Amino acid sequence: MIVKIPEYIQSIEPYKPGKPVEELAREYGIQHAIKLASNENPLGPSPMAVQAISLALSNLHRYPDGRGHDLTVKLSCRLGFSPDHFVLGNGSDDLIGMLTRALLQPGDEAIIPKPSFLMYEIDVRSAGAIPVHVPLRSLAICAKDILERVTSRTRMIFICNPNNPTGAVMSRNDFKSFIEVLPLGIVVVVDEAYMEFVRDPDCVNSMEFIHGDRPVVALRTFSKAYGLAGLRIGYGVMAPELAGILHRIRQPFNASLLAQVGAVAALEDEAFLNKTIQAVHEGLNYLYAELDRIGIRYFPTQANFFLIDAGRNADMVFENMLRKGVIVRSMSSYGYPEYIRVNTGLPEENKRLIQALEQVL
Repeated sequence: MIVKIPEYIQSIEPYKPGKPVEELAREYGIQHAIKLASNENPLGPSPMAVQAISLALSNLHRYPDGRGHDLTVKLSCRLGFSPDHFVLGNGSDDLIGMLTRALLQPGDEAIIPKPSFLMYEIDVRSAGAIPVHVPLRSLAICAKDILERVTSRTRMIFICNPNNPTGAVMSRNDFKSFIEVLPLGIVVVVDEAYMEFVRDPDCVNSMEFIHGDRPVVALRTFSKAYGLAGLRIGYGVMAPELAGILHRIRQPFNASLLAQVGAVAALEDEAFLNKTIQAVHEGLNYLYAELDRIGIRYFPTQANFFLIDAGRNADMVFENMLRKGVIVRSMSSYGYPEYIRVNTGLPEENKRLIQALEQVL
């Protein structure tokens, strides 16, 4: 193929999602497998969202509302920001791409904790900008280490809170101290995809800093706690001036009709949200106790997933777990060659996970 591809695009490693259950059935002939690799909601989608989507199916011949009026107004009332603070996305991944396209130029630098969500680096490189990695400390993002890497070329900083894949959080005091001394004009993108599961009262909520003089963008999603991962719907909260810039470059119908309808209904489904959070916390407590019992090292989390130290090659553990019908995530691509990541499932799925781990490890 005689097409000139920019070097910064060629340098990108493709994102590798968790293995689907259907693929496991095709490759191994294993039926009734369980997937605990992609941090999905074990209870499924919000029932109210499913009902609302069913009623909206007859409108599939219509384009969605490009500005997402109903969902934006619902979020505005719930979170206390005016509607012009919101931008909807095809998942929060879409917003990460918008931010990097709009704000980064070739040669600019964006600071990314490592390891963290892999899409940050992909989108930074796609803009021709330079990812600057800051290693974690004890699996957590260190604000002081980030500040030490800030230069005159820094334009953006990513903070995943709770961090994926470690589940650690940044405290409000640490974030406040960090933001107060950060040079003006650097956009801080705080990805809070797992915020609903946090139990630590000291964890920072970045929305408290939206009105400050440093530009902070808070990203949230309906994929996890609300169980709408298949619809791909997320949103960003930011200063209206910055939101206006993103509205200039986003795809005109980037949030589908069904995604918007489902998200509006999911926000009303408080019972399902509370049930999800309770199930995740009970699942974590069970898994911690069982891993303590069998002597397998793990790292407590503030998200719905956590890391397990397999003590051996994580890719091999991943393959052996597949043969038991349990899909987990190897962390070798994140720089942890002996760690796996698992998310909580239903009680029976959590029991299968422990049984498979005992046999494999």
